Amino acid sequence: MTTTNKTKQTMIKLKELLFGKPDCDCGCGNCEGTKLNEQITVSENLQYHLDNEIPLNESVFRISSNAHVKLFKEVRKLWEADQMTLSESDEYFMHTDAGRQGMYEGKLVPLDLPYVMEATKKKKQPPLNKPKRGGPKAYYVYVRNPKTKKIKKVTFGSGGLKAKIGNKEASQAFAKRHDCKNKKDRTKASYWSCNLPRYHKQLGLGTPASTYW
Repeated sequence: MTTTNKTKQTMIKLKELLFGKPDCDCGCGNCEGTKLNEQITVSENLQYHLDNEIPLNESVFRISSNAHVKLFKEVRKLWEADQMTLSESDEYFMHTDAGRQGMYEGKLVPLDLPYVMEATKKKKQPPLNKPKRGGPKAYYVYVRNPKTKKIKKVTFGSGGLKAKIGNKEASQAFAKRHDCKNKKDRTKASYWSCNLPRYHKQLGLGTPASTYW
């Protein structure tokens, strides 16, 4: 059985649980089609679906587009006014929020869609080149790799030791030992360890004795 057939069978079973088994033998719920109860004027888009016997779940419009939402909204309005008889499959969507809209983050968005969809959010970019406390080590910072253009998380510092940036002798010894004057690659932990004193305020450290440790 194909994925499409499995999806259809799942939808049929779900509708049977909610509304009982359909009257038609095939189980589609569309044998008794959607139609207007009165000779009333409807939108061109709805009339096209009626003329071509296109069920709502096979709408020709892109999902969540304005035309798609307006189609469901129009059908709902007619159905609630008893001006339209719906097939079983179309009536199923009248018991959902399909065609209704609400505000989300300042934007008008559909409240419900007649398909199982995975919501995808645009991943928020973390602040770059701003070290913070925490992580598996003492500090971490997000940087952009200039070659790959991808964002990388760099962890650095020893969680068990306190940074003695106010000790001039310790700073000079650290800088010499780690060759800090030649550390230019921001994607490496060594760069951030050497330049830790530059970020002493935002990290809540003491006043540094020198630029490098």
